[in-house]
Amino acid sequence: MGCPLQMVSETDPSFPERHRDLASLEYPVPYALVQTPERLEIRECGPGGARLCVDFLTGRLGYRRQHGGGAGQAVARAVMSRSKEPPRVIDATAGMGRDAFVLASLGCRVTMFERNPVVRLLLEDGLRRAYGDPELRERLILSPLNSILDLPREQCCDVVYLDPMFPERRSSALVKKDMRIFHHLAGADADAGELLPRALELAARRVAVKRPRGAPYLGDVPTADSIVTPGCRFDLYFPGKLYPPGEPGSKGP
Repeated sequence: MGCPLQMVSETDPSFPERHRDLASLEYPVPYALVQTPERLEIRECGPGGARLCVDFLTGRLGYRRQHGGGAGQAVARAVMSRSKEPPRVIDATAGMGRDAFVLASLGCRVTMFERNPVVRLLLEDGLRRAYGDPELRERLILSPLNSILDLPREQCCDVVYLDPMFPERRSSALVKKDMRIFHHLAGADADAGELLPRALELAARRVAVKRPRGAPYLGDVPTADSIVTPGCRFDLYFPGKLYPPGEPGSKGP
């Protein structure tokens, strides 16, 4: 039996009531959704518990916002390729918005989709605080829709980026505390394979799928085009090209 999500506000007594629909959510360990005077965050209950929030203003993301950089990152190469103009991007599995932020900081206009209700609240809060920057307000947008499956079947962007949740590593020592919380919040994307066919309908140029190295292709659809890094790979798919299904569980490089 799981632990129900607790809701706490340090500033607004009505906060738990406004989010009572989240009270039915349960997790492997006790978590609290906490509204502080500065931000919204998830906390592991108990002494020394980890915390998770969306923050585009400080840390590595804040540094990048102020000083630039990121063009050499694999996600930028997978999505932007050698485009003369920054592409219009759909991030279909936005999560904490970190990859979307990197792309937006490089000039892309990124529309994010996120269906998990708690992660979406964290993302909305991070964007609210970041929107003091007019460039971010212009380039980094959270769709009111939860999924690209809710979009019409027609091209509406240049690139679709997919980073579906992959099962957590068995050794928790290998997973950073904030990512462990995120894994618990988001859970596995059991229907992630449905996103690839729709993404190929929406993208005019390419679909980039982030996967762990050695993981099966998304939806068991192999591609010969991948960008491989020490920790992960980006499988590339191109609209109009035929991709016959591979063997179930077939793994990429």
